[in-house]
Amino acid sequence: MTADALTLSIPERERLIQAAIEAKEGAYNRYSKFRVGAALLTPDGQIIKGANVENASYGGTICAERTALVKAVTDGTRSFVALAVNTDVAQPLTPCGICRQFIREFCALKMPIILVPAGYVAGSGEGLLETTVEGLLPHSFGPEDLELPRTG
Repeated sequence: MTADALTLSIPERERLIQAAIEAKEGAYNRYSKFRVGAALLTPDGQIIKGANVENASYGGTICAERTALVKAVTDGTRSFVALAVNTDVAQPLTPCGICRQFIREFCALKMPIILVPAGYVAGSGEGLLETTVEGLLPHSFGPEDLELPRTG
């Protein structure tokens, strides 16, 4: 279902970061004016990008992380080795709670997640926050929990 990658090479990491920064350009953010870009790396080196898409009803809004995952999953890709997320804020920001649970559905607990601040200088590594799915959502509920025996 998912890849369990603990590390990325520096070129892979930088390519993924740049893809997240580029993805942000596709944001439809007319209400919040808050752009987010996300990029997923697959085991075969493919990158799937997503951006946030807002809606006047607010509840219909979809975040960049979920956009990238929905694009990948609906095209048949369900294995990922890393995710990068970028905003226009000068510090790295984490995915929202719904996105964390959505990421958990499709990604290994040890999968790297790279949170990229605005103004990131390519190749510097400065300002990045690197974590994992488990780091973002400890003690999580996932698909395997539905297979546990039940009593009563």
